[in-house]
Amino acid sequence: MNIPKGKKVYFSSDNHLGAPTQQESKPREATFVKWLNEIKEDAAAIFLLGDLFDFWFEYKHAVPKGFVRTLGKLAEIKDSGIPVYFFVGNHDLWMQDYFEKELGIPTFHKPKEFEFNNKTFLIGHGDGLGPGDHGYKRMKKVFTNPVSKWLYRWLHPDIGIPLAQYFSVKNKAISGEEEQEFLGEEKEWLIQYCKRKLETKDYDYFLFGHRHLPLEIDLNGKATYVNTGDWITHYTYAVFDGKKLQLKKLEK
Repeated sequence: MNIPKGKKVYFSSDNHLGAPTQQESKPREATFVKWLNEIKEDAAAIFLLGDLFDFWFEYKHAVPKGFVRTLGKLAEIKDSGIPVYFFVGNHDLWMQDYFEKELGIPTFHKPKEFEFNNKTFLIGHGDGLGPGDHGYKRMKKVFTNPVSKWLYRWLHPDIGIPLAQYFSVKNKAISGEEEQEFLGEEKEWLIQYCKRKLETKDYDYFLFGHRHLPLEIDLNGKATYVNTGDWITHYTYAVFDGKKLQLKKLEK
Protein backbone atom coordinates (compact mmCIF):
# COMPACT_ATOMS: atom_id res chain seq x y z
CA MET A 1 0.00 0.00 0.00
CA ASN A 2 1.31 3.43 -0.94
CA ILE A 3 0.26 6.14 1.49
CA PRO A 4 -0.97 9.22 -0.39
CA LYS A 5 0.50 12.57 0.58
CA GLY A 6 -1.28 13.98 3.62
CA LYS A 7 -2.75 10.61 4.59
CA LYS A 8 -1.84 8.37 7.55
CA VAL A 9 -2.24 4.82 8.82
CA TYR A 10 -3.62 4.52 12.36
CA PHE A 11 -3.17 1.66 14.84
CA SER A 12 -4.96 1.14 18.16
CA SER A 13 -5.79 -1.72 20.54
CA ASP A 14 -7.19 -2.82 23.87
CA ASN A 15 -10.39 -0.85 24.36
CA HIS A 16 -12.02 -3.67 26.35
CA LEU A 17 -15.47 -2.23 25.74
CA GLY A 18 -17.98 -3.64 28.20
CA ALA A 19 -15.53 -3.79 31.11
CA PRO A 20 -16.03 -3.65 33.97
CA THR A 21 -19.69 -3.05 32.96
CA GLN A 22 -21.44 -1.79 29.85
CA GLN A 23 -22.47 1.39 31.64
CA GLU A 24 -19.01 2.16 32.99
CA SER A 25 -17.34 1.61 29.62
CA LYS A 26 -19.69 3.97 27.73
CA PRO A 27 -17.59 7.12 28.37
CA ARG A 28 -14.52 5.31 27.01
CA GLU A 29 -16.51 4.15 24.01
CA ALA A 30 -17.68 7.71 23.35
CA THR A 31 -14.07 8.91 23.45
CA PHE A 32 -13.00 6.20 21.02
CA VAL A 33 -15.85 6.93 18.60
CA LYS A 34 -14.98 10.64 18.69
CA TRP A 35 -11.37 9.75 17.84
CA LEU A 36 -12.50 7.54 14.94
CA ASN A 37 -14.62 10.39 13.65
CA GLU A 38 -11.62 12.73 13.75
CA ILE A 39 -9.05 10.45 12.11
CA LYS A 40 -11.31 9.46 9.22
CA GLU A 41 -10.48 12.84 7.68
CA ASP A 42 -6.88 11.82 6.89
CA ALA A 43 -6.84 8.03 7.40
CA ALA A 44 -5.45 5.90 4.59
CA ALA A 45 -6.23 2.79 6.69
CA ILE A 46 -7.12 1.88 10.27
CA PHE A 47 -5.80 -1.16 12.12
CA LEU A 48 -7.50 -2.41 15.29
CA LEU A 49 -5.09 -4.73 17.07
CA GLY A 50 -7.46 -6.73 19.25
CA ASP A 51 -9.41 -6.67 22.50
CA LEU A 52 -11.79 -4.08 21.14
CA PHE A 53 -14.32 -5.85 23.35
CA ASP A 54 -13.71 -7.32 26.78
CA PHE A 55 -15.69 -10.33 25.62
CA TRP A 56 -17.05 -11.37 22.24
CA PHE A 57 -18.66 -14.63 21.20
CA GLU A 58 -20.56 -15.34 18.01
CA TYR A 59 -23.47 -17.71 18.31
CA LYS A 60 -25.04 -18.88 15.08
CA HIS A 61 -27.76 -16.24 15.26
CA ALA A 62 -26.60 -13.89 18.04
CA VAL A 63 -23.71 -11.69 19.13
CA PRO A 64 -23.30 -9.72 22.39
CA LYS A 65 -25.57 -6.69 22.41
CA GLY A 66 -24.27 -3.17 22.78
CA PHE A 67 -21.36 -1.30 21.16
CA VAL A 68 -23.67 0.07 18.45
CA ARG A 69 -21.88 3.42 18.33
CA THR A 70 -18.52 1.76 17.71
CA LEU A 71 -19.88 -0.72 15.20
CA GLY A 72 -21.85 1.98 13.40
CA LYS A 73 -18.83 4.28 13.14
CA LEU A 74 -16.61 1.46 11.85
CA ALA A 75 -19.26 0.58 9.25
CA GLU A 76 -19.47 4.24 8.19
CA ILE A 77 -15.68 4.51 7.84
CA LYS A 78 -15.44 1.27 5.86
CA ASP A 79 -18.33 2.27 3.61
CA SER A 80 -16.60 5.58 2.88
CA GLY A 81 -13.75 3.65 1.26
CA ILE A 82 -11.21 3.64 4.09
CA PRO A 83 -9.80 0.14 4.71
CA VAL A 84 -10.23 -1.16 8.26
CA TYR A 85 -8.46 -4.29 9.52
CA PHE A 86 -9.15 -6.20 12.73
CA PHE A 87 -6.81 -8.53 14.60
CA VAL A 88 -8.44 -10.83 17.12
CA GLY A 89 -7.20 -10.47 20.70
CA ASN A 90 -7.35 -12.82 23.65
CA HIS A 91 -10.62 -11.29 24.88
CA ASP A 92 -12.38 -11.42 21.52
CA LEU A 93 -10.70 -14.59 20.27
CA TRP A 94 -14.09 -16.19 19.56
CA MET A 95 -14.75 -13.74 16.76
CA GLN A 96 -15.51 -15.47 13.48
CA ASP A 97 -17.01 -13.81 10.41
CA TYR A 98 -19.41 -11.20 11.85
CA PHE A 99 -17.07 -8.26 11.12
CA GLU A 100 -16.34 -9.53 7.63
CA LYS A 101 -19.96 -10.18 6.67
CA GLU A 102 -21.67 -7.29 8.47
CA LEU A 103 -19.02 -4.55 8.27
CA GLY A 104 -16.77 -5.70 5.43
CA ILE A 105 -13.76 -5.63 7.78
CA PRO A 106 -11.15 -8.40 7.31
CA THR A 107 -10.43 -10.31 10.52
CA PHE A 108 -7.09 -11.94 11.31
CA HIS A 109 -6.31 -14.51 14.00
CA LYS A 110 -2.53 -14.43 13.56
CA PRO A 111 0.09 -11.73 12.93
CA LYS A 112 0.24 -10.58 9.33
CA GLU A 113 2.78 -8.70 7.23
CA PHE A 114 1.95 -5.43 5.50
CA GLU A 115 4.06 -3.06 3.46
CA PHE A 116 3.53 0.71 3.44
CA ASN A 117 5.77 2.95 1.34
CA ASN A 118 8.43 0.24 1.16
CA LYS A 119 8.43 -0.21 4.95
CA THR A 120 7.67 -3.74 6.17
CA PHE A 121 5.37 -4.15 9.19
CA LEU A 122 4.47 -7.25 11.19
CA ILE A 123 1.14 -6.57 12.88
CA GLY A 124 -0.92 -8.53 15.41
CA HIS A 125 -2.45 -8.53 18.88
CA GLY A 126 0.46 -10.22 20.62
CA ASP A 127 -1.03 -12.77 23.02
CA GLY A 128 0.76 -16.09 23.30
CA LEU A 129 3.77 -15.03 21.22
CA GLY A 130 7.38 -15.55 22.21
CA PRO A 131 8.77 -17.72 25.02
CA GLY A 132 6.98 -18.24 28.32
CA ASP A 133 3.31 -17.67 29.15
CA HIS A 134 2.76 -21.43 28.93
CA GLY A 135 -0.35 -21.44 31.12
CA TYR A 136 -2.15 -19.02 28.85
CA LYS A 137 -0.99 -20.83 25.71
CA ARG A 138 -2.50 -24.09 27.00
CA MET A 139 -5.70 -22.29 27.96
CA LYS A 140 -5.95 -20.66 24.54
CA LYS A 141 -5.74 -24.05 22.86
CA VAL A 142 -8.70 -25.21 24.94
CA PHE A 143 -10.74 -22.06 24.26
CA THR A 144 -10.15 -22.15 20.50
CA ASN A 145 -10.72 -25.88 20.16
CA PRO A 146 -13.75 -26.49 17.86
CA VAL A 147 -15.25 -28.94 20.35
CA SER A 148 -15.00 -26.40 23.19
CA LYS A 149 -16.71 -23.74 21.08
CA TRP A 150 -19.42 -26.18 20.00
CA LEU A 151 -20.15 -27.12 23.61
CA TYR A 152 -20.21 -23.49 24.73
CA ARG A 153 -22.80 -22.62 22.06
CA TRP A 154 -25.23 -24.94 23.83
CA LEU A 155 -25.37 -22.43 26.66
CA HIS A 156 -28.18 -19.96 26.12
CA PRO A 157 -26.73 -16.47 25.38
CA ASP A 158 -28.43 -15.11 28.51
CA ILE A 159 -26.26 -17.53 30.49
CA GLY A 160 -23.14 -17.88 28.36
CA ILE A 161 -22.44 -14.19 27.75
CA PRO A 162 -22.78 -12.93 31.36
CA LEU A 163 -20.77 -15.92 32.60
CA ALA A 164 -17.90 -15.23 30.21
CA GLN A 165 -18.01 -11.49 30.92
CA TYR A 166 -17.67 -12.19 34.63
CA PHE A 167 -14.59 -14.36 34.19
CA SER A 168 -13.12 -12.01 31.58
CA VAL A 169 -13.11 -9.13 34.07
CA LYS A 170 -12.17 -11.12 37.19
CA ASN A 171 -9.72 -13.77 36.10
CA LYS A 172 -6.25 -12.65 34.96
CA ALA A 173 -5.35 -16.23 34.11
CA ILE A 174 -8.00 -16.10 31.42
CA SER A 175 -7.23 -12.57 30.30
CA GLY A 176 -3.53 -13.30 29.97
CA GLU A 177 -2.69 -9.83 31.24
CA GLU A 178 0.67 -9.06 32.79
CA GLU A 179 1.43 -6.42 35.37
CA GLN A 180 1.29 -3.08 33.60
CA GLU A 181 4.93 -2.19 34.02
CA PHE A 182 7.89 -2.67 31.74
CA LEU A 183 9.63 -5.93 32.66
CA GLY A 184 12.89 -5.35 30.79
CA GLU A 185 13.70 -6.59 27.31
CA GLU A 186 14.72 -10.06 28.47
CA LYS A 187 11.37 -10.64 30.19
CA GLU A 188 9.13 -8.97 27.63
CA TRP A 189 7.98 -11.94 25.54
CA LEU A 190 6.87 -9.83 22.61
CA ILE A 191 10.28 -8.20 22.35
CA GLN A 192 11.91 -11.63 22.39
CA TYR A 193 9.46 -12.77 19.70
CA CYS A 194 10.37 -9.80 17.51
CA LYS A 195 14.10 -10.41 17.92
CA ARG A 196 13.64 -14.02 16.89
CA LYS A 197 11.67 -12.98 13.80
CA LEU A 198 14.55 -10.69 12.81
CA GLU A 199 16.85 -13.70 12.71
CA THR A 200 15.09 -14.98 9.59
CA LYS A 201 13.67 -11.85 7.93
CA ASP A 202 14.11 -8.09 7.94
CA TYR A 203 11.29 -5.90 9.22
CA ASP A 204 11.09 -2.18 9.80
CA TYR A 205 8.33 -2.19 12.42
CA PHE A 206 6.55 -4.60 14.74
CA LEU A 207 3.10 -3.39 15.87
CA PHE A 208 1.31 -5.15 18.75
CA GLY A 209 -1.15 -4.52 21.56
CA HIS A 210 -2.00 -6.85 24.47
CA ARG A 211 0.47 -5.41 27.00
CA HIS A 212 -1.57 -2.28 27.71
CA LEU A 213 1.72 -0.38 27.79
CA PRO A 214 2.71 2.25 25.22
CA LEU A 215 6.20 1.11 24.24
CA GLU A 216 8.66 2.08 21.53
CA ILE A 217 11.77 -0.11 21.60
CA ASP A 218 14.73 -0.10 19.22
CA LEU A 219 15.69 -3.67 18.31
CA ASN A 220 19.46 -3.46 17.89
CA GLY A 221 19.15 -0.83 15.19
CA LYS A 222 17.41 -3.31 12.88
CA ALA A 223 13.76 -2.52 13.55
CA THR A 224 11.40 -0.87 16.02
CA TYR A 225 8.88 -2.61 18.27
CA VAL A 226 5.84 -0.49 19.12
CA ASN A 227 3.08 -1.42 21.54
CA THR A 228 0.01 0.74 21.11
CA GLY A 229 -0.97 0.83 24.81
CA ASP A 230 -4.67 0.92 25.61
CA TRP A 231 -7.88 2.99 25.82
CA ILE A 232 -8.38 2.38 29.54
CA THR A 233 -5.43 4.07 31.24
CA HIS A 234 -3.16 5.52 28.55
CA TYR A 235 -5.40 6.42 25.58
CA THR A 236 -2.50 5.93 23.19
CA TYR A 237 -2.26 4.90 19.55
CA ALA A 238 0.32 4.75 16.73
CA VAL A 239 0.43 6.70 13.47
CA PHE A 240 2.45 6.11 10.30
CA ASP A 241 2.61 9.13 7.98
CA GLY A 242 4.38 7.33 5.15
CA LYS A 243 7.84 8.04 6.49
CA LYS A 244 7.86 7.58 10.25
CA LEU A 245 5.88 5.66 12.84
CA GLN A 246 4.99 7.59 16.01
CA LEU A 247 3.31 6.69 19.27
CA LYS A 248 0.80 9.34 20.32
CA LYS A 249 -1.43 10.06 23.28
CA LEU A 250 -4.98 11.29 22.84
CA GLU A 251 -5.52 14.83 24.03
CA LYS A 252 -8.91 14.66 25.72
